[in-house]
Amino acid sequence: MVDRERALTVVSLALIAAVAALWLTSPTGPLAGVFHPLDYEETTVTLADDNGTELAAVDVRVAESDRELYVGLSETGSLDTGEGMLFVHDSPGEYGYVMRNMSFPLDILFVAENGTITTVHHAPVPGDSSSDDLREYPGEGRYVLEVPRGYANATGVGVGDRVGIPDSVTS
Repeated sequence: MVDRERALTVVSLALIAAVAALWLTSPTGPLAGVFHPLDYEETTVTLADDNGTELAAVDVRVAESDRELYVGLSETGSLDTGEGMLFVHDSPGEYGYVMRNMSFPLDILFVAENGTITTVHHAPVPGDSSSDDLREYPGEGRYVLEVPRGYANATGVGVGDRVGIPDSVTS
């Protein structure tokens, strides 16, 4: 009976170790930076009104991997005017974005697969409460463009306008 208990203990400890290793090395785990380094592609997207008149261009880092999508801009101290991040999802859908660990406010633009802006949020810096970090900004699309707060208003970009995304990102 002692051998059976010892074997059960060894198997239990092995399972616990395996689960811990998976969590530690997952894209959102504490060792994610080691096992899933951030390596953003960079490109430029254009913003145009519904008539096709170009309103602005934004130099973006492209977030595609699980870790890049999770971290987003939370490890960025600030964005200059004309800078942003483009989040690329595998397929169109409804997504919710949060301001986790953000130190500056953003405009969050949800973009359909065809480039049409479907939703614009003007997200402030989270308050003192940790629940503020997780306030969800929902929208529908395949892409999400984050730029400094006020950029959408300053450029006149809104729902129905278009984001030109290079073919290298859309394919």
